[in-house]
Amino acid sequence: MNFRIDRRDLLKASGALAVTLATPSILRAQGATVKVGVLEPLTGNLAYNGTQSAAGAKFAADKINAAGGIKSMNGAQIELVVVDAQSRPEVAASSVDTLAQAGVVAFTGATASALGLASSQAAAKYDLAQVFSIGTAENIVQRGLPNVFRFTPGVNKCTSVALENLKLLNEGAGNVVKTAAIVHEDGPFGSNMAKIMAAELPKQGIEVVETISHPTPHRDFSNIALRVKASKADILIPSNYINEYTLMARSLRQQRVELKAIYSILGGAASNIKFVRENQEVAQYVMDCNHWYDPNKEDSKALAAAASAAGLDLTYDVMVSYATVQVIADALERSGSDDRKKMLEALAASTFDQSIMPYGPTKFVNGDNVNSRPVNTQIRGEKIELVFPKEFASAEPVFPIPAK
Repeated sequence: MNFRIDRRDLLKASGALAVTLATPSILRAQGATVKVGVLEPLTGNLAYNGTQSAAGAKFAADKINAAGGIKSMNGAQIELVVVDAQSRPEVAASSVDTLAQAGVVAFTGATASALGLASSQAAAKYDLAQVFSIGTAENIVQRGLPNVFRFTPGVNKCTSVALENLKLLNEGAGNVVKTAAIVHEDGPFGSNMAKIMAAELPKQGIEVVETISHPTPHRDFSNIALRVKASKADILIPSNYINEYTLMARSLRQQRVELKAIYSILGGAASNIKFVRENQEVAQYVMDCNHWYDPNKEDSKALAAAASAAGLDLTYDVMVSYATVQVIADALERSGSDDRKKMLEALAASTFDQSIMPYGPTKFVNGDNVNSRPVNTQIRGEKIELVFPKEFASAEPVFPIPAK
């Protein structure tokens, strides 16, 4: 199978020209190398997110290589082996064979829980570690697989933090939000989020008046918008991928749905500058609880500058993939080897605390990084501001949406 990495953003980020690459594509370094896999959906419905993630991994590898590579391995350079999961779980699973045959010591990926569930199961037979950049479904870390390392928070933690912050916001506004509608993708992460919200929102005095699921992909949100409108909900709580989120937001506007707040949990577009740029009026004051870096760290500032210079959107996909390559590089430094079993041991013992994310020292318990944490963002003007937690905030939250 051949595929073309033809998004200009990724090509700029990798310093490559537009060429056709056989899977896997290897982003080569000079001299002694150690291979790290990047399994992302570069084509299909999730191509935007996957291409962003691949670029983030490349930024991290470039930074590490420029700083001298893996010093415990005599300066070995990280060589990324990039494979396209095609936005399909069965392809994500079969692509692991390609990564294993290429000789990778570990890999990162894979944008969506369904893809990561398939790839990590397939990787177990090779003792091949998958450091999840994004994979929020809780069954990812409930299967007892020793090769699973989820660096970012799962849906349970994201939903818990989102509920805590929503309570603070609503209390601060005089409890103006009393009813909620939930719209979610019908896969593992969206369905789990909806279940938790349905149980927990009433404890805050918020009645769930409508819950709507949809498949991915989904192209027409007119009926969903009408159902939200008919519910007369004060707040909409969506959880879906970028294409669906964008279509949903546009449909809400077309149907003139009036809401006091849109409060996303792992919203595919709600923390995405592409969505802001292309949907200025629709996007204003949308909040999200999601993955985001600590903008105050020097590595974060350098990443932002590199993404800007490459003409690349700085999205959470870029951020988390950058961070997972940092985690793998640290494990390589401590193991001093490209042996896969030693990599598993090094990751399991990780206490890495120098990533760009706003986390404490890495600590994997049953494959889950218990010191990961989501943040709250809000779209304001042309920017995505970080509003919670306070120690990382770049702006104060605005809640509810100001009356027009």
